[in-house]
Amino acid sequence: MKSLVIGSGFGGIAAALRLRAKGHDVTLVEKHKDLGGRARVFKKNGFIFDAGPTVITAPYLINELFELFNKKSENYINLKPLKTWYRFIFDDGSKFDYSGDEDLMKRQIEMVSKDDMKGYEELVKFTKKIFDKGFMELSDISFDRPFTMLKQLPALLKLKSYKSVYSLVSSYVKNEKLRRMLSMHPLLVGGNPFTTTSIYGLILYLEKKWGIHYSMGGTGNIIKGLEKLMEEEKIEIIKGNEATKIESLSNKIISVKLDNQKEINVDNVICNADPPSVYEKLLENKKVSMIFEWKKKRMQYSMGLFVYYFGTKKTYDDVEHHTIKFGEKYKEHLDDIFNKKKLNNDISYYLHRPSATDSSMAPDGNDCFYVLVPVPNNQSKIDWSIEGEKIKNLVIDKMEKDLMPNLRKNIIEDFYLTPDYFEKDLNTKYGSGFSIQPKFSQSAYFRFHNKSEIYDGLYFVGAGTHPGAGIPGVLSSAKVLDKILQ
Repeated sequence: MKSLVIGSGFGGIAAALRLRAKGHDVTLVEKHKDLGGRARVFKKNGFIFDAGPTVITAPYLINELFELFNKKSENYINLKPLKTWYRFIFDDGSKFDYSGDEDLMKRQIEMVSKDDMKGYEELVKFTKKIFDKGFMELSDISFDRPFTMLKQLPALLKLKSYKSVYSLVSSYVKNEKLRRMLSMHPLLVGGNPFTTTSIYGLILYLEKKWGIHYSMGGTGNIIKGLEKLMEEEKIEIIKGNEATKIESLSNKIISVKLDNQKEINVDNVICNADPPSVYEKLLENKKVSMIFEWKKKRMQYSMGLFVYYFGTKKTYDDVEHHTIKFGEKYKEHLDDIFNKKKLNNDISYYLHRPSATDSSMAPDGNDCFYVLVPVPNNQSKIDWSIEGEKIKNLVIDKMEKDLMPNLRKNIIEDFYLTPDYFEKDLNTKYGSGFSIQPKFSQSAYFRFHNKSEIYDGLYFVGAGTHPGAGIPGVLSSAKVLDKILQ
């Protein structure tokens, strides 16, 4: 069986390895000269910047890929559990260190709002129920048939999937700081906490189940370890060539054409690329069902991302590995991003400081960072060649005020990415950071299917298909593929 994987993000690599373990002849094609997709690595004058995912959860999903070939992950990668998972900073300057230490968590919650202690405990218990159903049972199940979804509806309704994550959290805790902190997880997978189905509340418990880890050397070292494994297992890797067309005959996939004019005959194509881009750009126009066309047109896409990478000539030792700073407004700001598609100066941001854990990420005496700011996707028509510098300076001003005095004069290396990078370099529709939003109406059966609704021999893994974005999500999408492609 000849299978070709387009795209080398975590989902694509996991798909390639799982199919190889079944005995498939596997080729992986990546348009860039390096693997990783959103998890690429940028190196600048001794600074190492992970391009994308930095929060490693459910590490067993990574370990499984090595175990498929009776190999030990620790011989390839080094995952280190973090003590403090996130430091939250609120607009009034107060801080909360979020971690797996439940005694410390409860002491801090009591300081914020004594009345919410019982509610917090009840919320954790409820998110365990969601986790047991939504993650442990359904994350690697194929939802390509309506009956599969219908069968699960009673259980999903019982778990209040019709509520948003923010609404679910708010039914247990009353303090606004705690509500924001405990409902922010959808933003890690491209969703608005006020519209994302409460099923994604499972992330809160998933973190508690396995902790949050950091890959020594950066997330890119996981990609490097998996690339080594693929080479050992004789997966053909083609870098620096883009798939430009997927050929079919009577709706059966037969080959893939690359931008170097090479054509590769295949039995199956597995796309780690964004599904709407694949259907719109790589496949010939075919008569498709009106239902599929309606489904495609009604999709709502995740926010965009502004990511500012910078290195400093001094270290900021009091800055945690992961910091999340909330702006003054929350719902209004998210409404601007997701619905009104406009920029707002009252930003919230996520700051990653890998050198807090791993000194190898920056030259001696220096510090390494990236800051991620949710922004509207390119449906906004924002001109990033103009707005990019403005956002960069706004972010520096905010961080100087909130966290790092005299930051601007200490920056010695920097660059940034906007939704234009996601649209042009990563081929995501509208430059969305996480493909389609994780609403209930866009979950499971209502997402792009893992097995194409239109073409025989075409499959999808990654953020745009079931179960969704985030490293556990895209790795689980490859487990779905494992079940439906023999």
